[in-house]
Amino acid sequence: MLDNKQQRLAYLLSMASRANKIISGDFAISKAVAAGGVKLLLVAGDIASSTSLEYREIASKYRIPLIILEIDKHNLGYCIGKNERAAVAVCDEGFAEALKKILE
Repeated sequence: MLDNKQQRLAYLLSMASRANKIISGDFAISKAVAAGGVKLLLVAGDIASSTSLEYREIASKYRIPLIILEIDKHNLGYCIGKNERAAVAVCDEGFAEALKKILE
């Protein structure tokens, strides 16, 4: 069962996904980051350390805020209406700020 913070996170990610402001998948995220369209990277808490390091390096290189979530890959994918996802990129400043407010 999700706690209140996780429920708010799930609701906001769902809204952002329906508004087409979320990108998921390694290739799509890398392409969006390189194009400068990513405002926030969210990473599932249960990913492999090598994958986590990869996303940290991307975030550092392009100066994108990165947040490691308390939810797992399964629940992250569920929040955006997809299968398991290791990470999602938020491409809208408003959604990014709202998510940061919930998570910090």
